Amino acid sequence: MAGELELGETLDGFRIDEQVHSGGMAVLYRVSGPPSDFPLLMKVPRLGHGEPASSLISFEVEQMVLEALEGPYVPRFVAKGDLARVPYIVMEQIVGRSLAEWVGRSPLPADEVARIGAALANALHSIHLQDAIHLDLKPSNVMLRPDGHAVLVDFGLAHHGHFPDLLSEEYRRPIGSAPYMSPEQIAGGRSDPRSDLFSLGVVLYELATGQYPFGTPTSERGLRARLWSPPLPPRAIVADVPEWLQEVILHCLEVDAGERYPAASQVAFDLTHPEQVAVGDRGRRLRLPGTLTILRRWIRATGYEPPEVPRPSATVSRASIVLAAVASTHTNEAQADAIREAVRRIMAAGGHTRLAVVSVVKPTSDLGGDTEQDTASRQRIRHLVVLRHWAETLQLTAGQVSFHVVESADPAEALLAYARANQVDHIVIGAPPRDVALRGMLGAVSSRVAPDAAPEPLSFFRLLGTVSTKVAAEAPCTVTVVRARSAG
Repeated sequence: MAGELELGETLDGFRIDEQVHSGGMAVLYRVSGPPSDFPLLMKVPRLGHGEPASSLISFEVEQMVLEALEGPYVPRFVAKGDLARVPYIVMEQIVGRSLAEWVGRSPLPADEVARIGAALANALHSIHLQDAIHLDLKPSNVMLRPDGHAVLVDFGLAHHGHFPDLLSEEYRRPIGSAPYMSPEQIAGGRSDPRSDLFSLGVVLYELATGQYPFGTPTSERGLRARLWSPPLPPRAIVADVPEWLQEVILHCLEVDAGERYPAASQVAFDLTHPEQVAVGDRGRRLRLPGTLTILRRWIRATGYEPPEVPRPSATVSRASIVLAAVASTHTNEAQADAIREAVRRIMAAGGHTRLAVVSVVKPTSDLGGDTEQDTASRQRIRHLVVLRHWAETLQLTAGQVSFHVVESADPAEALLAYARANQVDHIVIGAPPRDVALRGMLGAVSSRVAPDAAPEPLSFFRLLGTVSTKVAAEAPCTVTVVRARSAG
């Protein structure tokens, strides 16, 4: 069995319709079978004479990992074949275009790099939360759906925290695609989700400059050079690369995993909000460091060992994004203080938590009012000043906190949309005044439909009809509703 099937034949109810790709380790076929609302793809490993055992091991890994994953960022798993008879995987065929097509047009404008990078970071965050690490992230292993979502494919080199690492047990050499491999992969480490963030940095570098940051080494010695020889800053290659984008790229490409972003969700956050990126030395760099600096890095790299890390989901859970909903148009100081103290406790709990301070204001026209102070931009600045003042006593660094003013006539829906779009893990919001909550509850009760209508189950919180209770009822994450202590 060499991985080649006859067109028109049927295998376990799946008809082989067309060969769509023949690779070094597997063959892909478009198949039809039981009714499905999406097209199907069958992957068959090459097992014939002269084929390496790695083909089957990689296939076993992909079958195991893909069956364990779910969500819009991976192909839907459909079926698998008997390894003893005909091994195969049937999965969703992703409708879209390979990221390799975008790389072929690089260098791309910064906003396009950021859009693609954020989509890819969101996909990585999803599988990391499910205890999986891709470990072979590169443009040819990413598909972009028409709606902009990124889908990760080819999990043949992946690691899943719930299963034995077959590749690690079989091989004692670096495994992966040379231009994209992280330092810890080169040293044999396969359990750190931040390895995928390093590869993401390589992809972003490639999209922004049209070049690989570390070339295409063909030996282990060439691979290890990235432990001490940093890449040329993107802005030295393409002058139009903005400082904020270079800051994000080089943050992903740090040799020490502990100095990279702690989670893919935070990479996505920065790429989605470039105006909030805290630009430091990384972003302003225009040349390689001096010989003495590189010598120090080389000496440090001689004893490099990949760090021991817990399961991917445990690592990612310590790197959360907290949303503090602060009303910049109100003057309820007691409630503002209560929200701040709740946030302080969350931030003090440890980990690499990022804080997004968000205020929702009524929409204003582009022109604003009649005077300069009433223009839309001036009004936005006033709101941002209020939010910055609110956060001052938290004493957070520029990279830990960002400020956002969202215009919407529906504050609850605006906060929910922001939380969904930015992978927020925890929302802290103030409770309504007791009399407002009571009026909301009574109003909701009095507006019920006729007695003979089918009853709709309403929780107590939904009856209140306030911003905070709607957020608590519908948020995709943890919500802390804070009420200030009464004077009595």
